[in-house]
Amino acid sequence: MTEYKKLLEIDKIRVEFGKKHNPFVAVDNVSFDIYQGETFGLVGESGSGKTTIGRAIVRANALTSGEIRMNGKRISGKLSSKEDRQVTRNVQMIFQDPVNSLNERAKVGYIVAEGLYARGRHYTHKQREDMVNQALKDVGLLPESASRFPHEFSGGQQQRIGIARALIVNPSLIVADEPISALDMSVRAQVLNLLIRLKKERGLTYLFIAHDLSSIRFVCDRVAVIRKGRIMELAESEQLFLHPLHPYTRALLSAVPQPDPIAERSKKLLVYDPSIHNYESDKPLWTEIEPGHFIYANQAELEKYRELLG
Repeated sequence: MTEYKKLLEIDKIRVEFGKKHNPFVAVDNVSFDIYQGETFGLVGESGSGKTTIGRAIVRANALTSGEIRMNGKRISGKLSSKEDRQVTRNVQMIFQDPVNSLNERAKVGYIVAEGLYARGRHYTHKQREDMVNQALKDVGLLPESASRFPHEFSGGQQQRIGIARALIVNPSLIVADEPISALDMSVRAQVLNLLIRLKKERGLTYLFIAHDLSSIRFVCDRVAVIRKGRIMELAESEQLFLHPLHPYTRALLSAVPQPDPIAERSKKLLVYDPSIHNYESDKPLWTEIEPGHFIYANQAELEKYRELLG
């Protein structure tokens, strides 16, 4: 992806929660870049820090240290009101639970138009109505949906409303936080295909957060694997799935269900045991082991991984 322009830079960020003298470290020294026009995947177990990073990008979680930059300009930390509105316009989020992320007392038209009220620009009622109708059409809903309430829609349709709400302000980056995990299997592919189509039509950039490796492989250009707030491995999607290096990545991939019942019964599950690593005397570092392929490992492990790569 080096031929593309860097849109977002995550630079050694750390996020802590809880007491000042005994904080819980949710994200620890994480760095990666997202290039314009790509879908960057962030995958890991529940509680690994995926959503925390996404919420830090949209300024819902404060950073303890580090910096987030968009188009070279800092968007983390203290910003002026004007700069904060600019970040809101440029970065939108699609939430995991479409039911709870929508105001059940508001009609769909108002929910989708909320971003227009927060932009600092004044639109006429007709302009807002036209923009809402277009956003609904873009996600495959009829304009008449604007006069209905969220509970009148299915889960997949509710998530489409959430996507329309994010699209209406024409953002540069969309943080999609497990956008299909709360949906029935039958509609997951529809939402994924919708996201792919919108990316092509609008030139969008996604941070796609998920624990479902099959959907990550389907939609993402590059993937980062995160465990307990640290990135373990980062590579282009096919490289990561075909030639995983870090034992934690291999353990995650070994747990992916197989469509073939015979293969599913005979597969061997791998378990990642961090205690076997000699990190006391040989400290791990974030290293680019081959072009575009990064891994968190010490020198002894790097030598072994280089042998695997040939």
